Amino acid sequence: MRIVIIGAGFAGMYAALSAARLREIQGVSPDQLEIALVAPEPTLVVRPRLYEPKPETLTAPLLDVLGAIDVTFVQGIAETVDTKSCMVKIATAKGTKKTLSYDRLVVTTGSRLFRPNIPGLAEHGFSVDSLDDAIALDKHLHGLARRPARNGRDTVVVAGGGFTGIEAATEMPARLRDILGANARTRVIIVERNNAIAPDMGAGPRPVIEDALHRLGVETRLGAGVASLDESGVTLSSGEHIETETVIWAAGIRAAPLTAQIPAERDNFGRLLVDRCLQVPGVQGVFAAGDAARAACDDEGNYALMSCQHATRMGAFAGNNAAAELLGLATRPYHQKGYVTCLDLGGAGALFTRGWEREVTMVGDVAKKTKQEINTVWIYPPKAERAAALASADPERVTDVTGFL
Repeated sequence: MRIVIIGAGFAGMYAALSAARLREIQGVSPDQLEIALVAPEPTLVVRPRLYEPKPETLTAPLLDVLGAIDVTFVQGIAETVDTKSCMVKIATAKGTKKTLSYDRLVVTTGSRLFRPNIPGLAEHGFSVDSLDDAIALDKHLHGLARRPARNGRDTVVVAGGGFTGIEAATEMPARLRDILGANARTRVIIVERNNAIAPDMGAGPRPVIEDALHRLGVETRLGAGVASLDESGVTLSSGEHIETETVIWAAGIRAAPLTAQIPAERDNFGRLLVDRCLQVPGVQGVFAAGDAARAACDDEGNYALMSCQHATRMGAFAGNNAAAELLGLATRPYHQKGYVTCLDLGGAGALFTRGWEREVTMVGDVAKKTKQEINTVWIYPPKAERAAALASADPERVTDVTGFL
């Protein structure tokens, strides 16, 4: 028997850990139940940190921990999924093709930045969506110091005033000062189509965010979108033209395209609709988790967000349930009733909220300390020690990434 997990993000990593944990508990050998993880690289990209400097350091190796729990790593890109024949076709790192059969499939392919067909965006836009994107942006920012201080060299425009856009924008003043010098006359501008910053955060946290932006000198353009980009800068839907050499696109994400190959219903974000055990209805043997799945967190109408906070626990349930079905055990309904957010606000500290209503419970330096602990400790893989790694993946005990629940 074989479980195939596609993707080595937070959901994929914990799906592998949890499936291996249940296999160990049941005394089943890896020869009897193989767990294979398919990904381009044997690393976890710490995507929530890609707005930070030195993005090339923001990865964590997985080979040792996978080896410690007897999970097979298959290096390559899953190109096609045939759910009728239960086969995954993989393009390997050596340029060859490989097919892998499965008895249970766990789709944890994550998400991609949504890039609309805006003139000039592909040629002139940057992002912090992937490791390569973040490295390209960091290289570009350092290259600004070699350019003349004119034509918007010292201006950064961030398109999108949501979670990612705010973290990228509030980190940018310090990054620019480090690169261009403390006396550089830098500008950072957030462009947001809605009439309020952080539209999804609600009214409670917004004054804290607005105060942080004011303290950092970050400007906003609300009720306007990006109409076009060119070498001179960005033109907004309002008609305003901002001279800049750096535009960071941070306006929404969608599930990775591979989910479209699963013959099942999807939401507007491309996520597969799953039942409470994270199975894809009507498709035998297929589970989905993380940004690839739209899953109910509770019985009150709350659904998992596209974040590592939810992906970690969803992955643990999906991996456990895939193994449970093959071993003749009962599956466990996914649940994640608690929800917190921790938004980095750069030099202005951070913002911590609790609950789906986002009640503000920490701000400033105290929240910043929590954010730094989340980013540098809690979201990283467990140590490559078999017992501890397996113990970390009990789906009923895997908390959200902040460890506060």
